[in-house]
Amino acid sequence: MSETVGRATEHDARALNTLLAKMPAVERVIASAHAQPLIAQYGRTQVLDAIRAAQDAWRRDVQAGTFEHENKDIEPFALERVIAAAAQRLADRAQSRLRPVFNLTGTVLHTNLGRALLPDEAVKAVVQALTQPANLEFDLASGKRGDRDDLIDALICELTGAEAATVVNNNAAAVLLLLSALATRKEVVVSRGELVEIGGAFRIPDIMSRAGARLREIGTTNRTHLKDYEAAINPRTALLMKVHCSNYAISGFTKSVGLDELAPLARRHGLPVAVDLGSGTLVDLAQWGLPAEPTVRATIEAGADLVTFSGDKLLGGPQAGLIVGRKDMIAKIKKHPLKRALRVGKLTLAALEPVLRLYRAPEFLQERLTTLRLLTRPAMEIQEAAQRVLSPLQRALGETYAANIEPMFSQIGSGALPVDVLPSSGLVVRHAGKGGSGRALLKLERALYSLPRPVIGRIADDALRMDLRCLESADEPAFVAQLTELRL
Repeated sequence: MSETVGRATEHDARALNTLLAKMPAVERVIASAHAQPLIAQYGRTQVLDAIRAAQDAWRRDVQAGTFEHENKDIEPFALERVIAAAAQRLADRAQSRLRPVFNLTGTVLHTNLGRALLPDEAVKAVVQALTQPANLEFDLASGKRGDRDDLIDALICELTGAEAATVVNNNAAAVLLLLSALATRKEVVVSRGELVEIGGAFRIPDIMSRAGARLREIGTTNRTHLKDYEAAINPRTALLMKVHCSNYAISGFTKSVGLDELAPLARRHGLPVAVDLGSGTLVDLAQWGLPAEPTVRATIEAGADLVTFSGDKLLGGPQAGLIVGRKDMIAKIKKHPLKRALRVGKLTLAALEPVLRLYRAPEFLQERLTTLRLLTRPAMEIQEAAQRVLSPLQRALGETYAANIEPMFSQIGSGALPVDVLPSSGLVVRHAGKGGSGRALLKLERALYSLPRPVIGRIADDALRMDLRCLESADEPAFVAQLTELRL
C-alpha cells in the first residue's frame, strides 16, 4: 500500500511540475505586445512587479492544489491571462483609498463620511490654490511677510461681531490652544453638566490636562447655579468656561447658568469667559424651519470673551477650528508656540473664505450653501426621488430582497442638535426569504460597499435603510447606473 501511495505522490509531483513549466517567463510577458499599454500607463517597474506577483500567487495555488482554471481548452498561463491578472492588480493598487461614496445614512454631517460638503465657490477656490502660487503669508500692500489669519480675520469679525479671530485645524485644537495660552498651571471653572465627550473619545477634562490647566468642576450633572461659579473663584482661577452640549441633552429637573448671568460675575472678578460652542452657526437656523441653535454673534453679544467653533459642521465649510473674541486675548493665543503646530494650510483658507462670504447674502444661503440646502430639503422632494430610484433598485436586488419606500427621520449629525430630527423618506430593503435575514442583509451591505461608488446605508430593525436626503437629483443617474453592477 505504501508503494502505491508513493507512486501516486510521484505522479502528482510530475503533474504539478508540468503545469508550472507552462508558466511563461516574466521577461517574455513584459516584452509582449499585450504588456505595452500597461507599461505606457503605469511604467515598467510597476508592471514588472504586478506580473511577478500574479505568477507567484498562481504558483502558491498550484502547489496547494487550489489552482482553478475555468476553460480547460485554453492554456492556463496564456500571455493574455497573465496580463489580465497583472492589469487587475495594477488597477487595484492605483485606486485611491479616499473614495467618493453615496451618503444614505440619514446623517447629513456624518463625521465618518467627511461632514460638510463644500459649495461650488469653495471648490473652485481650492483648485486655484492647488495649481497657482498664492499670497498665503505675503502682504501685497507692504511687500513684506504677512499673517495668514489676515486673509479671513476681517470677514470673520464682520460676521460674528468679534474684535479678532484666528483659525486652527479643528475645534478640538482651538480649545487646546485657548487653554494652553491662557490657563496653563491655573484653574478653569466648568459645570459638571458640561464636561462632554464627543466622537473619538475627545473629552474636555482630558484636553484640560493636556493643556496644563486644572479643571475645577462645579455643580452637579443636572443642576449648576451662579453661586457655584462664584464659590469656585480664587486667586488661581484663569477663566470661566462654558461648553455647549451639542451632542446630548439633559432634561427634567435641570438648571444651568446662562451667559447673561455668568458674564457679569466674571467682569466683577476680572476674569474672561470662554465658550466652546462646538457646531457653531453664524445665522439663526429657525428662519428655515430648523431647530434654533445659539449663533456665534449672539454668544459674543451675551458677554463671551472668547468663542470656539467648528468650520465643517453647521457653518458648512472645511475642517477648521475658529477662535473669535477679544483682540488682546486673540493676540496672546496667536503668540503661543502651539499656534504654529495647529495652524491651517492654504487649502483650508482657500475653502473657508468663499464659504464665509456666502453669509453676507443670507437670502441666497439656502440655495448656495450645500449643508443648509440638504438640511432644509423638503420631505416631498425626497420621497419623489425614492419613487424614481425604487424600480431600478428592485431589479438589481432580484427576488431575494424586497424594497419599499418608507418615511424616515434624518439627523443633522456631528453632535449638532442631537435630539432634533428632520422628516425624510427613503428605501427600506428586507430579506424576502425565510430565515437568515441577518446574514442576507450583511451580504447586501457588503455588496453595496463594493460598487464603484460605494453606497452607505444602515441596518436597523431587520432591514437595510437608505435615507435619500443626501441623494440630490444631479447624483441620481450615477446612483441608478451602477446598480447594474450589484453582485449578490
